[in-house]
Amino acid sequence: DTCTSIAGLFFGPPPHMKHLISALALALPLLLSAQSKMPSVVVQTMDGKKVNTSTWTNGGKPIIVNFWATWCAPCKRELAAIADKYEDWQKTTGVKLIAVSIDDARTMNRVAPYVNGQDWDYDVVLDPNGDLKRALNVNNVPHTFLIDGKGNIVWQHNNYEPGDENDLYEQVKKAAGK
Repeated sequence: DTCTSIAGLFFGPPPHMKHLISALALALPLLLSAQSKMPSVVVQTMDGKKVNTSTWTNGGKPIIVNFWATWCAPCKRELAAIADKYEDWQKTTGVKLIAVSIDDARTMNRVAPYVNGQDWDYDVVLDPNGDLKRALNVNNVPHTFLIDGKGNIVWQHNNYEPGDENDLYEQVKKAAGK
């Protein structure tokens, strides 16, 4: 009746919305778990070799996957800040960092000279077609993912402010069981 319909407008969702909310509640865990693993995508090493991301392992220890570009100042600041602490992080947690350059064909030739001029002890790969970037829904860089020893994405962070590397390290320690 009209009173119930009007009351429904003010006191709760209409019946069809209840069904939609129930369906979303059931689907949400499936949607979240679908994105919880590293996708299988081909990227390339700095010397041009093709590598499938499904082969990325670290002996049961965490892996940091950091998307960056040579034209991205915050990206370079973040990777430099991590580089200062990376050796200690590795000793404590065994973590490995893979820096994924999203430089495209126009700027890809700048990656090797830039990386070679840095004191980075990271694996650096190229994603010139943006396949991995798209598979992980990376819209802007820097974007950092933390993968636990079982291959699950357990944390991610977008952008960079000084000090964010400390939050990342706390997450790495959790993922490493430290």
